[in-house]
This record gives sequence, structure tokens and C-alpha cells, in this order.
Amino acid sequence: MAELVYPPVIGVARTMFKVLDLRFDIQGTEHIPRRGGAVLVSNHIGYLDFVFCGLTALPAKRLVRFMAKESVFRHKISGPLMRAMKHIPVDRSQGENAYVHALKALRSGEIIGVFPEATISPSFTLKNFKSGAARLAQEAGVPLLPMALWGTQRLWTKGRPRNLGRNHIPITMRVGEPLAADPGETAMSVTSRLRGRVQDLLEACQRAYPVRPKGPDDTWWIPAHLGGTAPAPAESVGRERD
Repeated sequence: MAELVYPPVIGVARTMFKVLDLRFDIQGTEHIPRRGGAVLVSNHIGYLDFVFCGLTALPAKRLVRFMAKESVFRHKISGPLMRAMKHIPVDRSQGENAYVHALKALRSGEIIGVFPEATISPSFTLKNFKSGAARLAQEAGVPLLPMALWGTQRLWTKGRPRNLGRNHIPITMRVGEPLAADPGETAMSVTSRLRGRVQDLLEACQRAYPVRPKGPDDTWWIPAHLGGTAPAPAESVGRERD
């Protein structure tokens, strides 16, 4: 079936990126398979992360179907677009329906995008991963594609005003080598390995990031363990509800 909505939305997003003069540093896109199912797994630090994660699949001429909270699909503007792009709604009280939907899509050769932290991390560090991505990959017999991004929190994140001016913000992304989910391995073990890979990629993004805080008032987007003023993980527990 022809994709009537997704390509134009990508075009609009690219135009927005040019208007904002975002500076992209993307490596590892060669790891995105040109055909067949896969689960793309990323950290989650900003509301626009799914837009940026999807960019990594474009060199392989692939489209990513993201699993997103069901409330996004109820919005009068985003809802019709999300459904037309075949993204997958997740009702957190009834997650099995979303799981079955994603599994069917993987078996039909789609790439499914998952944020296993389930919500934005206010500390900008990795939270614990839920095991759904690993279970999907194991049951569908497809690889996991670990990736990480950095800088997106400076555009729009939880508890901060949107910063969508022409501020030349760099966005750094790294896609790692596919990780095989052995059918005989426990989902907990696969998830632990996956989280370790995403952590390594996140640290690579942070090392490569070309901008440092401009002063004491510009350290909010830096994790506490790197000398910034983002809340430490223990302090951010109460801020994690969308």
C-alpha cells in the first residue's frame, strides 16, 4: 500500500530542521537493514525524539513505526497523522494489544521504534528499561538496533519551555551494530545487554557533542554526574509522569 502521509510529513520535518538550522551529527546509519523487521531502541530525553530517531532509517529508505502513548492518538491534530503513518498506540493499562500489533508489524517486515524507558528521563540519564523491546525481537526473530541521541532535550523536554527558534542547536545521534536476541536467552538478560549498548552510544554522543554550557544558567540540560544541574535520577522520580 502506498505511503500517502509519512513521506510528506518527513518533508515538513526536514523543512523545519532547516528553518531551525539544526546541526546534525549522525553516525551508524549503515546498521539499519534495508529490508526485514527490526526493533529500533533509543534513549528518551525530549518530546521530539521519535522525529529524530526516524531520520536514522532514511538512508536505508526505511520508515519506522513508533510505539507511542495512546493519548497522542486522541489529539485532534497529531492523532490522524499518527494513525496515517501507522504508528502504534500504547494504552499503558492494556499493553497487550499494542504488543500484538507491533509483533504483527515486525513479522511483516516493518521496523518498530521503541523507547524502553517508557517516558522522558528528566535527569537525561538512562532509566531502567522495560523488557518489551527484547520480547518483541525474540518472538519475531528480528534484531534489536540500539541507538542514542543527545541535544534534543534543548529543543523541547519535560518541564521546560519549547526552544524552537533559530538557535543552531546540534543534534548528535549514534546507531550501533544490531544486537541479536537469542530465543533461549531470558528477556531480562537481553534487556540488560541492550541497555548497556545504548549507554555506550549515549556516552559517545555526549563526548562528540560540540557545545558546552554558555554559563551557570545554561547547565540545566547537562546531567548532574557530568557537572550540570539536571535533577539527579533519585530526585527526578516525581517528575517522570507525562
